[in-house]
Amino acid sequence: MKVRSILRMNGASVATTAPDTTLSTVVWELKVKGIGALVVSEDGATVLGLVSERDIVQGLAEHGAALLGMRVSQVMTRPVVTCAPEDSITRVMAQMTHHRARHLPVMEGGRLAGIVSVGDVVKHRLEELEMEANILREALIVSH
Repeated sequence: MKVRSILRMNGASVATTAPDTTLSTVVWELKVKGIGALVVSEDGATVLGLVSERDIVQGLAEHGAALLGMRVSQVMTRPVVTCAPEDSITRVMAQMTHHRARHLPVMEGGRLAGIVSVGDVVKHRLEELEMEANILREALIVSH
């Protein structure tokens, strides 16, 4: 299974924010949208960074309440680990594990094409494993 299949199911829309957005605005957007990260971009196509719940928690530990008035560019993760639509789910899982990343922007032709979360990847991998188990079960039943 490929990343493209996740994008087909979830859609290719990506929540983005500008690098000069305040973190108080980002916190509100994450809450309202029920998501864990925003891609930092000025044009919706180029990835400058990623700001996640983890970045906010680390920023709170370092800056306290002053963090809410700071700009995204001051705490965002960069460079950003990305993937491509043709990458396999297992490859993306390995990247996420290696880089301790919970969100990977999907890049196609140098442009932002979507985003996948660890939840998306695990869900699709479990579906893939369930399908394989069903095929093996049916093959076993037919062979007896």
